[in-house]
Amino acid sequence: MSVVDPETLPYRPCVGVVLIDARGMVFAGQRIDNPSPAWQMPQGGIDEGEKPREAAYRELWEETGVTRDKVEFVGKTHGWVTYDLPPELLGKVWGGKYRGQKQKWFLFRFKGQDADVKIASEHPEFAAWRWILVDEMVAGIVPFKRAVYEEVVRSFRAYLA
Repeated sequence: MSVVDPETLPYRPCVGVVLIDARGMVFAGQRIDNPSPAWQMPQGGIDEGEKPREAAYRELWEETGVTRDKVEFVGKTHGWVTYDLPPELLGKVWGGKYRGQKQKWFLFRFKGQDADVKIASEHPEFAAWRWILVDEMVAGIVPFKRAVYEEVVRSFRAYLA
C-alpha cells in the first residue's frame, strides 16, 4: 500500500453557513454519521461551475430544508479558510483525493419559523438540530475544525450572541 503525501493533494472547495436567529444564536446540527454527539454548522462542496454563494444557499437547503426566501444574506468571509484532515481520515474521505477543505463561509439571518427547518431529507446529514450560543458551537466542533470555526466567529462576531 502506498502512502500519499498530504502536501501533494489539493483542498476540496467548500462552503459553510452560519445561520443565526433573531437572538444571534447559531444553528447546530448533530451529524447523523457519527456515533458520538458531533455538532456542526451546515457545509458542503461547491459543484463545478457553481458560485460559492449559490453553493451556500443549496447546501443550506439540502441540509436544513431552509429555503432562500427564509434567510437574509448578512456577509461572507473575505478569503478562504482551510483545514487539513487528521491522519486517520486522510485517504478515507472524498475518495482520498483531498488533504482537507478550503471553505468560504456565509452568514445568513433566519427569517422563518423553527417549523421551516426540516432536517429529514432524502439524504439527511443531521439527526437533530438546535439553536446554541456560538461559543458552545466552537467548543463542540471536532478538534481538527476548531481553528476554522474560531476564524469564522472572529469574522462574524458582531452578529453573534
